Amino acid sequence: MKSNDDDDEFPKDCSEIPGYSESGVYVIHPKDSTHPLIVYCDMTTHSGGWIVIQRNSFNSEITWDESWTTYKYGFGNVEKDYWLGNEHVHQITKQKAYQARFLIQDQNNEEKIADYNFISVESEANGYRLKLGSYMGTAGDAVCSAQAGATHDNMKFTTKDKDQDIHSAVNCASTYGGGWWYAACFASKLNNKNGIHWQGLCNGNCKGSTILIRPADYCIYQ
Repeated sequence: MKSNDDDDEFPKDCSEIPGYSESGVYVIHPKDSTHPLIVYCDMTTHSGGWIVIQRNSFNSEITWDESWTTYKYGFGNVEKDYWLGNEHVHQITKQKAYQARFLIQDQNNEEKIADYNFISVESEANGYRLKLGSYMGTAGDAVCSAQAGATHDNMKFTTKDKDQDIHSAVNCASTYGGGWWYAACFASKLNNKNGIHWQGLCNGNCKGSTILIRPADYCIYQ
């Protein structure tokens, strides 16, 4: 684990770690969080400063079929596949305006990018609702899709034991696996074991995914 210059005052997110630092495991302390968090900071992707909030790979060691409480606080190995936790992402993204980068490895293991110039995860009282800004990238927009019933933007989080999707007949998490911002049901689902899906790119056979967040800037691309 990487150390910080001041052991008594942790950074609020990975963007406050010096730019020359290596990617790796760090301790951060979001402004209103009750305790510090152990996270993986990506310090190389597009000038660095990213918090990895999700990482999944083909033949992952974790099943992803977890309960609401487990998704709330996170699970997995921060150096491998993991979910940071909805409550932690909420605490981070309420500090200021954040942006997101989805990295998707397609069925040929080629990396594609989906950038959103804003991301927010609301509180548990609001169902950890996802809010996203405008899209740019090479993966295609499978999160804010205009397809009826498949737009994940503005959706609450659903798990097998807490159905908050908008499907009238089924719990999408129980039917399709994992916990996600399901609608009725999905254009994307990244939290699945050997079932990573990104509409228009790979049909449940993506090789991997990573979700990164950092404070928003005026221009994602340089």
